[in-house]
Amino acid sequence: MADDLFTAAAEQRLQSRSPLAARLRPRNLDDVVGQRHLLAPGRPLRSLIETDRLSSVIFWGPPGTGKTSLARLVADTTEKVFEELSAVTASVKDVREVIATARHRLGERDTGTILFLDEVHRFNKAQQDTLLPAVEEGLIVLIGATTENPHFEVNPPLMSRSTLFRLQALDDSDVAELVRRGLEIEGASADDDAIVHLAGRAGGDGRHALTSTEVAVALASGRGRPIHVTLADAEAAVDAKAVRYGRDGHYDVISAFIKSIRGSDPNAGLYWLARMLEAGEDARFIARRLVILASEDVGMADPQSLLIADAAARAVEFVGLPEAQLNLAQAVVHLARAPKSNSVTTAIFAARAAAREAGAGEVPVHLRDAHYKGAASLGHGDGYRYPHNDERGWVEQEYLPEEVAGQTFYEPSAHGFESRLRERWPYPNP
Repeated sequence: MADDLFTAAAEQRLQSRSPLAARLRPRNLDDVVGQRHLLAPGRPLRSLIETDRLSSVIFWGPPGTGKTSLARLVADTTEKVFEELSAVTASVKDVREVIATARHRLGERDTGTILFLDEVHRFNKAQQDTLLPAVEEGLIVLIGATTENPHFEVNPPLMSRSTLFRLQALDDSDVAELVRRGLEIEGASADDDAIVHLAGRAGGDGRHALTSTEVAVALASGRGRPIHVTLADAEAAVDAKAVRYGRDGHYDVISAFIKSIRGSDPNAGLYWLARMLEAGEDARFIARRLVILASEDVGMADPQSLLIADAAARAVEFVGLPEAQLNLAQAVVHLARAPKSNSVTTAIFAARAAAREAGAGEVPVHLRDAHYKGAASLGHGDGYRYPHNDERGWVEQEYLPEEVAGQTFYEPSAHGFESRLRERWPYPNP
């Protein structure tokens, strides 16, 4: 009896000392802030939870959007046994133990099992494969939570047996509601502009907003009671939230970056560069993409662009961040303002297509290597005309194999430096 009292007292004290975000976890679906597209009356996820008919699901969304809270609401409503693991700390052995227990439970008591696996993307392919048979036969209902795009991070067989629900970042009004609830629990009030500041700096992350609120309340309590949070408290509590994105965001942002430069918008190019740098993107990756773009989208319209992009890439290796951000920014501005041409890109693609179609075409005899002993007896080099022997530095001569002779792959555009090439085309010299 004494042990029970002490245990209950300990749990009560732990709960009172828990972070504000933990103390404010929703107790029912109506307490959940945001995610109306999933949890409004009549919406599929709400219906599945309320009727305890949830099959394996993946909750995908940014941090602080309620993935874990939703999973625990399922635990409170289901008649199945709820098991919880974190992919950060769990091993294959842990998963197998849960599966073995689930099988025993089902056979002995006819009771199903729900396994909540937080940060499921942290499991590698082999680890995820251990889940597949149990999910496939319905032995366990899997609830996976991830901040990463599951189409990249979750094995296709596991994805195909799960329903994907995407959670959205909370809007400012939702976050402000969370802040107000947090203030109420803390027995504090706040100025409206302080609430707006706390909500606006959270970036749609409810957990971050509540953590900042807790800090702001602590700062305000130093002035005594009643506790009232001012804008100054909120500003002091909020450390500028780092810009972060997952693997899908990585590809989306780099896509926006490339398309902005291709579209000749230096301001947008600089913005997306800044977004990547703030998110901790590898500067070498950014530099490599600029080097590619210099040939893919600028090409011969401004041949110097490749040199500038390459110089920026070398500066990243030689100088490193943060100083190399200046070199990257210079390259972005130059490439964005440079005339654009994809003639080089289309030329190599066309040439490769022709090479595939032609197969192993024979090198014309007059172009074959004639420098080794015996080459002359084979006729190698016969008929070759040396361009430097002509005063123009150019002679009319076929350099392509018979299978593709006469085809044109590179056509200079009318942009930038290429317009000068176009004027004297098809001859290399005026």
